[in-house]
This record gives sequence, structure tokens and C-alpha cells, in this order.
Amino acid sequence: MQRYRYRLLNVFAPSTLAGNPLCVFEAATDMSTELMQALAIQFNLSETTFLLPSERATARVRIFSPGGEFPFAGHPVLGSAFVVRELFDAGDAFTLETHAGVIPLTCEGDVYRLRANPPNTRAPAQSMIELAAAVGLGADDLTAPPLWIDTGFEQLVVPARTLAALKNARVDVTRAQALLNSIGLTKIYLWVRESADVVQARFFFTRGPGQIGEDPGTGSACANLGGWLLHTGANLPVRLTVHQGDHLGRPCRLHLTVDSERNIFVGGRVVQLGTGEVCL
Repeated sequence: MQRYRYRLLNVFAPSTLAGNPLCVFEAATDMSTELMQALAIQFNLSETTFLLPSERATARVRIFSPGGEFPFAGHPVLGSAFVVRELFDAGDAFTLETHAGVIPLTCEGDVYRLRANPPNTRAPAQSMIELAAAVGLGADDLTAPPLWIDTGFEQLVVPARTLAALKNARVDVTRAQALLNSIGLTKIYLWVRESADVVQARFFFTRGPGQIGEDPGTGSACANLGGWLLHTGANLPVRLTVHQGDHLGRPCRLHLTVDSERNIFVGGRVVQLGTGEVCL
């Protein structure tokens, strides 16, 4: 019988039973891709991660949702960093290898921070009216045309005009499923600047055939918001707290910094909730 140890964590957690849940398997060297995918389906969280040795970084992490493997995702990287730091006595600065490259990380207390890749951008093929309609809004509810941004995982970044528009957004599944990123998935990040240093956000994603879900806390999208700020010429440095997931009953607080050298950092508090073992 093979035993695999795992940890359950909450990432971007303002309190113990808040944040975005994550399962991290501590040692996946002898796991097949098929087993990793099966375990992600078994746990049925937005993501489950698997730690492996790396020749390029402190460790390598593979990230799976129930629907497949991702090249990068923010809360899985930060949660995995928590485990790597403890397992390998990695200190307060180390790196993780992902399919999107090697990600630098730092830690201060229970707050972990990653440096995202420089952004790539592309304009959508659809009109602003069509893009707004995908989230049940009108073009007047947006402040600018949405943009595909990729700092590790390409997503459609959509700037809402008001908190009311953000709150009232309702996904049109047919329209949303026509908006596909570079790997054929729907990933829509709707956000509004509530104040000089606070953003409210929602994130919609492909959950399964004919299904669109909503994520409580999305680090990759927060990094892509940093890419939006760079693309639109924001005054630097920028420091924002992103509020996400409150209306889902899973409040998340994400910290976004874009420094004067155009580096994008995303961070948040990581809490370990429990440990366990899978026996196969």
C-alpha cells in the first residue's frame, strides 16, 4: 500500500476558515499524471498541488483542477510555498518551478508573496458590447475595453465602472464559453477600483461542460490586474488590497504591488487547517 501525505490550507485568509482552500501533496515523485488528476477530482477543490524535486528551484509544483492541469495559479503557488518552506527549511526567500517558469517567493510571518512574470497582452476579437454581455452587463457598465492578459495564466480582465455593476454581474454561459483563453478555457476577471488602495473583484471560470463557476480568491488574476495597470500607464508604484469572495462566504484578501521597476507582486496570508494521508 502506498501512502501520500497531504496538507489542507486556506490562502488569502483573513481568518482561519476563510480564504481559498487548497490541498498540497508533500511528495509526488512516484505519482503519475493520471493519479494526480484523479486525486484532484477526489478532493474537488478549485486546485490541488503536487510537490516534486527541481533542478531549477527549491521545488517543482504541478497544479491540477478537477478539470485538468494549469500552468500557473496564484493561490496554489502561495499555499505550496508554505509547505515547501517547512519541508525544506527554505527560509524567507526561495523559488518554485511551475509550467509557467520559475517563480520567486518571499515570506514574512504567515504572509507569502510571489513575483509574477512580465505581462503579455492581446485584444479580444469581440466587441465591447459582446464582452460586457458575457457577464450580464452593458458596455456603459465598463470603463474601458477588456483585455486578455497573461502573467502566467491568460485571463480576460474586465474593468467595471461601479460596485453596483460588479455586484449585479451574472454570467451568460453561452456567451462566456465563447471567450476562450490560449488553452481553451473561459477565465473572466471583473474588477472595480473602490478607492485609491482597494479593489473589489469577481472571477468566473470554466467549471465543466456547460458550467461556469466563481472563484473566491484568484492570485493569477490579481497578477493580471497588475499587468492591466502597467498596460494602461498607471502611476507607479501601486499598492492595492483586493477584496474577493465575500458574497460566496469565503472572504479573501489579496495584496497587489506593482513597483517602480514594473515588477508585479501578489501576496496573502496562508493558514494551515489540517493534515492527512491518502492510502492507495
